[in-house]
Amino acid sequence: MWKKLIPRRRNQSPATESASKLDVTSQSENRVDQRATDQNQTAQQNGTAIQAGRDVVVYGGMSYSDVKDAALGVFEANFYRLSSLARQTAEQRAEEVTEKLLERLLREHPEGFAQANDPGFQHALFTVQRDHARTGDDNLGDLLVDLLVDRTRHPQRDIMQIVLDESLNTAPKLTEGQLAVLSVVFLFKYTQNQGIGNHQMLATHLDRVLQPFAAKVQKNHAWYQHLEFTGCGAAGLGEISLESILGATYQGLFLKGFDPSEVSGRGITVGLEPRLFMSCLNDPSKIQVRTNSHETLETLFDQVAVLAEDRQKIKGLFDETKMSESEIRAKCVEYCPYMAHLFEVWSDSPMKNFTLTSVGIAIGHANIKKIAGEFADLAIWIN
Repeated sequence: MWKKLIPRRRNQSPATESASKLDVTSQSENRVDQRATDQNQTAQQNGTAIQAGRDVVVYGGMSYSDVKDAALGVFEANFYRLSSLARQTAEQRAEEVTEKLLERLLREHPEGFAQANDPGFQHALFTVQRDHARTGDDNLGDLLVDLLVDRTRHPQRDIMQIVLDESLNTAPKLTEGQLAVLSVVFLFKYTQNQGIGNHQMLATHLDRVLQPFAAKVQKNHAWYQHLEFTGCGAAGLGEISLESILGATYQGLFLKGFDPSEVSGRGITVGLEPRLFMSCLNDPSKIQVRTNSHETLETLFDQVAVLAEDRQKIKGLFDETKMSESEIRAKCVEYCPYMAHLFEVWSDSPMKNFTLTSVGIAIGHANIKKIAGEFADLAIWIN
């Protein structure tokens, strides 16, 4: 599960959105007209009828081929005229990205086909076709398809649709490295994986959603100026280190532990309650508080009905045994060597004080989803 994080400046209190406790025990297109089949299916007026097997899927009276023809017609009607060779290339690229879109919709959100004749959707579709036709960049094409698929989930004009429309216009203005920056900042400052219970789980998570971007981020200040210009974010005065973010979001992974005698020595009446304490992840000879953050610790307190006096003493053990920033950095690099570059770039670039706009979040989210395949719903952060 995922939770939304609110970016913090250095000197702010620990993240209020946090991870869960540490007891984790751890589609070929069939272009056959619906009328030619021997399968019968009906749908209510304005409904969506989906036919299986080799039959075409019908959406509001339009077949797959109808939708594709309409989509390519949008490009043909709007794209400016080029020389013969250039026109052929542009048309080929537009058809390629249109095929990707229709296949994704067919697989993930077939209800989106019902928007084929909607003016707003056609405008967004042409934006994707136009920019892919101009650049021929497959990575950009995939990113734009991701954003457009998300847009089909919001047929009504709301904040999400507006943000996604703007993202479709903005993403083509960014380099691959700048897209990586948005993804990295989004991942660390705005997300939290609640299913992480040990170092290996964190490493597996970062390998999947972070490693593809790690080598692409740079310290180039002009990158961040351009990101501000395009409305993706802003570099403020406050800053926060990457070590501090990790130490707050996944604090339970970065504890040195304490001797069991500390519990009785500090007069903690609940004793060595196994729902509150566990063997230390970094030193098996010691124990630690069984949680990843202050928020989940409060939840534990309520579950166990811990007295107010005990709560303060246990919080003290949780915070006093936390690793230093240099130790947190070393532990992360131990499990994910590519993190060394990220720590360096983060500390010596505007990344440390860069916050994202809704457009920056949407693009960063789509870029991660393009690589990782599965990711949390964008509505968690934009609603």
